[in-house]
Amino acid sequence: MDMLPKCDANYVPLSPITFLQRAASVYADRTSVIYGNARYTWKHTYNRCRRLASALRSLNISKNDVVSVLAPNIPAMYEMHFAVPMAGAVLNTINTRLDARSVATILRHSEAKAFFVDHQFIPLARDALKQLVSDSCDSHNAAEEAVSIPLVVAIDDQDVPTGARLGELEYEQLISLGDPRRHAPVEVEDEWDPIALNYTSGTTSAPKGVVYSHRGAFLSTLSLLLQWEVGAGPVYLWTLPMFHCNGWTFTWGVAARGGTNVCIRATKAAEMYRAISDHSVTHMCCAPTVFSMILEAAPNERRPLPNTVHVLTGGAPPPPAVVERIERLGFHVTHAYGLTEATGPALVCEWQDQWDALDSGARARLKARQGVSVVTLADADVVDPETLARVARDGRALGEIVLRGSSIMKGYYKDAEATAKTFRGGWFFTGDVGVVHEDGYIEIKDRSKDVIISGGENISSVEVEAVLYGHPKVVEAAVVAMPHKHWGETPCAFLAVKGEVKEEEIIRHCRKNMAKFMVPKKVVFLEEGLPKTSTGKVQKFQLRVIAKSIARKEEEEEEKRMQREQVVAMSRL
Repeated sequence: MDMLPKCDANYVPLSPITFLQRAASVYADRTSVIYGNARYTWKHTYNRCRRLASALRSLNISKNDVVSVLAPNIPAMYEMHFAVPMAGAVLNTINTRLDARSVATILRHSEAKAFFVDHQFIPLARDALKQLVSDSCDSHNAAEEAVSIPLVVAIDDQDVPTGARLGELEYEQLISLGDPRRHAPVEVEDEWDPIALNYTSGTTSAPKGVVYSHRGAFLSTLSLLLQWEVGAGPVYLWTLPMFHCNGWTFTWGVAARGGTNVCIRATKAAEMYRAISDHSVTHMCCAPTVFSMILEAAPNERRPLPNTVHVLTGGAPPPPAVVERIERLGFHVTHAYGLTEATGPALVCEWQDQWDALDSGARARLKARQGVSVVTLADADVVDPETLARVARDGRALGEIVLRGSSIMKGYYKDAEATAKTFRGGWFFTGDVGVVHEDGYIEIKDRSKDVIISGGENISSVEVEAVLYGHPKVVEAAVVAMPHKHWGETPCAFLAVKGEVKEEEIIRHCRKNMAKFMVPKKVVFLEEGLPKTSTGKVQKFQLRVIAKSIARKEEEEEEKRMQREQVVAMSRL
């Protein structure tokens, strides 16, 4: 058969921002966003995003400029996922749990041209900007990288006194000034152009900025909608922060299905139950820690679920017992695995019909596995990191989880060395150790990079150890994950010290030098030093055993304390 000539109409760059234009046309009058008493339709959201894109261009925000935002799950945060790339710029959503130095590091490294700040985070942003100005003053050496100070835009969803506002411009004011007729949205000419910049850390002088392409974000969005079997018109509750991998791409995905975004400022039990009840929520994503909030909610915070709520969870695998309990309330759990570099979830525990016949405990154990690759990922496997040979499909042979496909990041921003190191032999190496079961489903067994996942946040043990070594009395330091009832995992520090030092002193030192969520929740002093191999390498597997024992003992003591309090309370009746 003769090859047909190429037609320009056959090639249209893939980009998730096209989902919004389609939603405005197909679902124009359908509710797009709910936030408190505010309601928007897809027609309104599309027009607001076009106006914001126009306003950004009038501020000389041009192609590939970075626009940063520090905000919770509010309409402005959602709109910026479309408006910023519509202006040709790159969206950088900043983790609101970071400290000021970390935020300043991200602003400096990304060279952000604009910085949108929600009123809730004014103190954090102000301190970060002061740090940035200080860095700029210190960069007197011509050889040093120049520090640019971004234009600051305030996001106010309530009346904020002008004197308390950070920045001369305000979000709604900016939208009102936009004119799409004067500045039409920038068309995507190359689907490999960057759409977002997400930082895996931001807590060191050399953070890793992960660059997403329009193509990768588009494919990742479609894969999750298909894999999770999201039908038309879902009602999606924003419990997962939008700053996490752009909300696992569901910022764009809800528009693709003409759904409704239910935004809440804080992920708290009462707010979640209220939103689910009031708006008949059908879908939500979250870290396993949110399960604890839901399960431990007080009676006055709970409301009956009007329908089944489908939950996609990731991060530390949820304990099977927790999955059982949460599903008894009316939630249906699907477990996924991903990382920032994979544009969110890359593996999902796709359900098999024959598993329905199993008992609840067996089903929960299967759901805790990470699963198979999402449909738009080319391949996923577990290999020997040295030989690249695939491990045996026996659920026991260990190897490193590797991925490949268009939804994997383009690379680390300004870090060619780290990019080359993580891409080898046509694979992206995740750094996570896992096994492959006989049915082809992958399960994580350990983390080769010793990453601790606490409340959905990735904590590098190396970074925490670096801060601990900064204490004058610390001789040796090692940090491992300790099981935690609420957070899933928390950092546990093992130290060898000189002289006398107390746990409180170490924790105060950490609080001064790192983000709050990274601070060890437990400090253990080892008089004989850290356990090591004959070559001097710290044996962290021994420390993990100790940490688990400590966690188990503390949980038992807590149960005994509660029992004693109940006995005392009963005796008073």
